[in-house]
Amino acid sequence: MLLLGIDVGTSSIKVAIVDAQTQQCVTTVQYPDTETGITSLQKGWAEQSPEMWWENVQQAILKAHAQKTYNPHDIGAIGIAYQMHGLVCVDKNQQVLRDSIIWCDSRAVDIGNKAFGAIGHEKSLRHLLNSPGNFTAAKLAWVKENEPDTFAKIDKIMLPGDFIAMKLTGEITTSISSLSEGIFWDFKTQELSKDVFSYFGFDEALIPEIKKVFTPHGTVQASIAECLSLKAGIPVAYKAGDQPNNALSLNVLEPGEVAATAGTSGVIYGVSDQLVYDQQSRINSFAHVNFTEQQKRIGVLLCINGTGILNSWIKKITGNKFSYPEMNAAAATVAPGSNGLQMLPFGNGAERMLENKLVQSHFHNIDFNVHEPAHLFRAAQEGIAFAFRYGLDIMRENGMQPSVIRAGKANMFLSEVFANCFVNATNVTVELHDCDGSVGAAKGAGIGAGFYATAKQAFSNSKPLNLIEPTQATLYDELYTEWKALLPASP
Repeated sequence: MLLLGIDVGTSSIKVAIVDAQTQQCVTTVQYPDTETGITSLQKGWAEQSPEMWWENVQQAILKAHAQKTYNPHDIGAIGIAYQMHGLVCVDKNQQVLRDSIIWCDSRAVDIGNKAFGAIGHEKSLRHLLNSPGNFTAAKLAWVKENEPDTFAKIDKIMLPGDFIAMKLTGEITTSISSLSEGIFWDFKTQELSKDVFSYFGFDEALIPEIKKVFTPHGTVQASIAECLSLKAGIPVAYKAGDQPNNALSLNVLEPGEVAATAGTSGVIYGVSDQLVYDQQSRINSFAHVNFTEQQKRIGVLLCINGTGILNSWIKKITGNKFSYPEMNAAAATVAPGSNGLQMLPFGNGAERMLENKLVQSHFHNIDFNVHEPAHLFRAAQEGIAFAFRYGLDIMRENGMQPSVIRAGKANMFLSEVFANCFVNATNVTVELHDCDGSVGAAKGAGIGAGFYATAKQAFSNSKPLNLIEPTQATLYDELYTEWKALLPASP
């Protein structure tokens, strides 16, 4: 049997076909080839069209078929990973009512902060494990307050992956993991949060049917199957946010295990068996993919909005003259410290780890007679690594003490410069794996469809590519101290 994994990213859609028996990836594709844009109608806003995601998902699946490395009719289950915290609103006819307010949109920060105060800081943290902050519930409240006509038409709200599953199956479902990332779930009472729904004036009927992460969420409709050369009736057997899914992809499922990713945003994601929360909500805690009331598995997430997007921006402002491999090679010719050039990478919305401040990106110590594009490339990668160190120190304050971090050899971790900066700045060994989110989603489908008896079985053939250990931790600690001093109004 083959498994189809779909990863609904911010910049593109990735699709993987995995042989369930061997656990090997047969085909992987990305669509479109150029990075998908984000609509920003006002400063701090970020939206994308759900219908655009769906069109790109279809094109990605057809592109995978076109590789002719497998028979599409051998696909037996579908899994979906998706960019977290986005808000999708549909009416009773399953028609999209407005563009999705996505994860890096900052418009609802004040709304979430007011809810935090009204519900009570300590109560919010004990029950929600987070401040309502800038998450999906606060974004829905913004729609209610600013677009009442649209709000009145909403039949169901969804996360981005729920929407793609709806388009495939015609059914709308969610999970505790998804609800927790939207700050709709009360971990103490194990139900939808009465505090959140009461404060914002939401009707619980807006929430779709709640199912387990690993279970059929509907089957592919005949009309869709025909368009995509699939068998009708294939189950969509798994849905999870991109970071819980990335952790699953790296077999990070048990307390103490830690994953990292450095795509458009950067994340460190550790698993705990405690209802962990940070007093300032600088890091966030959600139900992991294998969370149950009896066996709590909490994903503790550090998110840095400005990560790969900084690298992408540097590429653009240097005229797109360099490919990413060429940028990485050029960065390697510059010594650590980039001849004094420092960058803060926080130019993609309010940063949770900086208490939802809009710090923006900054360049420091530019010398027109010294610094060349290679210095920009290296300083960007070092600045991202230092942001990871800053966030990891917050996680350490909250009991996470990783000795090894697992990461896929993808995105920023394709750069030896970045990987070494990350390892030395954090002083933690990194274990690199050949995996990505779409492969993890495919294996998640295998678990949900019952092909694998356990999540561990789905990764029994996985082996690390290599280990990267700190060799210059003292030097990078000094560079980090200089970088941290540049943070404006550092909390």
